[in-house]
Amino acid sequence: MKKPTRVNHPPPIELAADNRPVIAPIYQSVKFEFDTLEETERYLRGERPGFFYSRASNPTTRQLELLLAELQGREECLVTASGVGAVAQALLALTKQGDHILCFVETYNPTRYLIRRLLGRFGVTHSMLSIEDAAGIERALAAHPTRLVWFESPTNPVTKVADIGAITRLAKSAGALVAMDNTFAGLHQHGEYDIDVFVHSLTKYASGAGDVLGGAVIGRGDLIRSMRTDFGMLGGTLDPHAAYLILRGLRTYFVRYQAQSASAQRIAELLASHPAVARVHYPGLPSHPRHELARAQMKDFGTIVTFDLKGGAEASGRFADALQLFAMTASLGSTESLVVTAQMMGGRDLSADQQAISAITEGTVRLSIGLEDIDDLIADVTQALSA
Repeated sequence: MKKPTRVNHPPPIELAADNRPVIAPIYQSVKFEFDTLEETERYLRGERPGFFYSRASNPTTRQLELLLAELQGREECLVTASGVGAVAQALLALTKQGDHILCFVETYNPTRYLIRRLLGRFGVTHSMLSIEDAAGIERALAAHPTRLVWFESPTNPVTKVADIGAITRLAKSAGALVAMDNTFAGLHQHGEYDIDVFVHSLTKYASGAGDVLGGAVIGRGDLIRSMRTDFGMLGGTLDPHAAYLILRGLRTYFVRYQAQSASAQRIAELLASHPAVARVHYPGLPSHPRHELARAQMKDFGTIVTFDLKGGAEASGRFADALQLFAMTASLGSTESLVVTAQMMGGRDLSADQQAISAITEGTVRLSIGLEDIDDLIADVTQALSA
């Protein structure tokens, strides 16, 4: 074999069955082959396992899918190139023209856009209520044959807590599928509820380092397998190297989430006692209107602390500018602490009544608590409040 040929066909390295890598290799390959045409055709007919083209599946992304499904307590998972990609592809795969979706004002802004604008252009209708309006949910499900109920808990950014049991019971009795964006609560929470589809932004806690995008859709086997072809054709595939980075991040997921939640509780208690703060939105505080529900539903109260400053937009701007350890940027769940103000969180698509339901005021600030020393974080928040 001449050298120009050899560089495209390097010598294969095969490990013995009893000689395994501790960390699985990254299968950074678009294409996979079988030894014969017959075996290739068997794979394409679904008669044997394997891999063929990474847009459809890849060993590294498949390992991540299996791990995520197990963490959430479900059978199957599809991973995508971003969290919003997971939302968009799930919505497109689960709905068709003429379907109706029940969603909520306190929903992630891009999700609202996808339901109201994108799906709306294709003839999918929706009703949008408050996540706390139990009577309204029951009326809406009775008034419209509903394909899908989509919600999140705790909500972004003011951490309202959904009554998951009540919502799922009402949805199931109306014959609707239930999809839950479980990003804030994390992969280890809410798996005991009758949720058909869990959606996660892997960019957040799964990765933990803020250096890779990813998303996941997790559910029972038959439903997720029925969505796989749509996902492959839409093409929002997670790259194997990104999948590897997320797998690496998941090794410290539990210690990170629990430590960050403990620090968030301390920060929430500090804010609740400060005279400049009008209200703190954190499920771990007894003052949270659904604290007891959160205690019943959650193992950890989360790493997001949102609060309202009495001084409004001017005060929130001074506070954010004065922070030294909190990066002023989007996202959450990474090892460094982050801050965003109401002006950065959107909501311009909402009517005045809907904005009131959202509970975001001009003085609202959202903190994502990282892994810095809690004493340093308390000192930073204290000095910023003094500003």
